[in-house]
Amino acid sequence: MFKKNMHHWMQNVINGEKRIAIPVMTHPGIELTGRTVLEAVSDGNVQFEAIKAVDQKYPAAACTTIMDLTVEAEAFGAMINFPENEVPTVTGSIVFGRESVESLKVPELTAGRVPQYILANKLTAGYSKEKPVFGGAIGPFSLAGRLFDMSNLMLSLYCEPEIAILLLEKCSEFLKIYCQEMKKNGANGVIMAEPAAGLLSDTDCCEFSSKYIKTIVETVQDDSFLFVLHNCGNTGHCTAAMLETGAWGYHFGNKIDMVKALKDCPPDVLVMGNLDPVSVFKSASPEEIRLKVLELLNATSCYPNFVLSSGCDVPPGTSFENIEAFYGALEEYNRGK
Repeated sequence: MFKKNMHHWMQNVINGEKRIAIPVMTHPGIELTGRTVLEAVSDGNVQFEAIKAVDQKYPAAACTTIMDLTVEAEAFGAMINFPENEVPTVTGSIVFGRESVESLKVPELTAGRVPQYILANKLTAGYSKEKPVFGGAIGPFSLAGRLFDMSNLMLSLYCEPEIAILLLEKCSEFLKIYCQEMKKNGANGVIMAEPAAGLLSDTDCCEFSSKYIKTIVETVQDDSFLFVLHNCGNTGHCTAAMLETGAWGYHFGNKIDMVKALKDCPPDVLVMGNLDPVSVFKSASPEEIRLKVLELLNATSCYPNFVLSSGCDVPPGTSFENIEAFYGALEEYNRGK
């Protein structure tokens, strides 16, 4: 199990001579093991084998679990659609107004597939001796949007904010417990995905997302556990709000100017991103990927806290040739330094 001080690990990344890569990438491992996405998101053992297969084939600087933004909603009682080889999706709402929000129960960690994801974290933590392990979780605002329907949640923010606040408090309470359980089972950090917060202004992002995430960060982040906040909906308009959380890492999607994001972030935190997972990783040619990686690394060369990554989860069906081109370009860049 990787037991290195995560604050020291982060400082070593920043002070290191070579760039590292931590793409959010588990689906290629599912294909390497001959399993389906449905099997991997339903069984912690299958997910772990996929994570291990990716780790053994590619030189990522950390292991990451699947970015599945349905696990927590399912635990609350949401219905989930499970395609065999695509990521699951939430279907329909489970809260509709004040009464249903007030009666909504914060679930136990035994609900839905949560135990399988905790198992995947535990198995990966037991396996990984040289690299940190990052679990995955959805952010409170994005979770609330899946429970309430995003249009209803946005309307509630301005018409009946007390309902939205109560729902966010319940979401945050569960996420705090969930992250604590990841930490207890050996994870060295978490990547919390809060894409829906990109719909908000910077001020509203502070009020309805960052304020709640900050309480989770303050509970779990320490020298043994590094919190990374992901917001692929941020085009640059709510980076300041993201920083209000106090996380030690920030992960950006392909919609943002990565150099601008680095300028906006302090130099003592990790800033990660942001190659498009679909148009680059999945759809581009290997040579196009090589050029995109080199372009991004050269553009960010004066920011030692930059970590090369995908803008979001690398999707099913991404070719191994493209992934090899991604890492090959990283190696080419590092050789030239």
